[in-house]
Amino acid sequence: MPLDGAQASNTATRRILEVRDLTVRMGPQEILRGVSLDVAEGAIVAVLGANGVGKTTLMRALSGIYRTTGGATVFDGQDMTDSPSHEVVRRGLAQAPEGRQIFGTMTVRENLLLGGRTLRHDRAARMERMLELFPRLRERLTQKAGSLSGGEQQMLCIARALMSKPRLLLLDEPSLGLAPMVVKQIFDLLVQIRGEGTSILLVEQNARAALRVADHAYVMEAGRVTLSGSAADLAADPRVRAAYLGG
Repeated sequence: MPLDGAQASNTATRRILEVRDLTVRMGPQEILRGVSLDVAEGAIVAVLGANGVGKTTLMRALSGIYRTTGGATVFDGQDMTDSPSHEVVRRGLAQAPEGRQIFGTMTVRENLLLGGRTLRHDRAARMERMLELFPRLRERLTQKAGSLSGGEQQMLCIARALMSKPRLLLLDEPSLGLAPMVVKQIFDLLVQIRGEGTSILLVEQNARAALRVADHAYVMEAGRVTLSGSAADLAADPRVRAAYLGG
């Protein structure tokens, strides 16, 4: 399996995100149990795992939707543990959530403008760049977002998050429910987005697609990180191959 992300790996070691011993409880249940991970600046980092292991909870905790009950998060050298969502976005972190969660009754243009609401200048120029990255959206600008295909909705979800010019993009299950050809197209775009200077933290059940573009990866089970390493190393690990890559 070719590892495009590993082949193009950025050698930078500066960490844009550091997560240390993050714990999240929902009532009596501990969903995250001391999760630690790093994202190097200019890298794509994948978090792999089956449904229900805590991947989405991790993303929501990082983006300020869920409060943590332990641990710390440092973004670009500053503690942002339990910062509210608007502050997280202002600092340069944006999320494209699981299930896309676009505004279906609004047009594609209106969705994009909402994503860029924190920009003080050049919102039109930023939208033009998104339409260059996602040309299908240009053809659908005045169309209601809810009438788009699943792949187009995912493109809009990512473009909306990128409108704020984030330094780190959180992507939650971007392959969910999409045809293999569309998944490849979207993951190829992630490499291009990384090449333009946006670091990416990606959570995925589709390990094959994620490891193809990632530089580094973590495996989560039952709310904990159980394996980590370069994408190439994890793709070759027999435990990962047996559990996620079909042997």
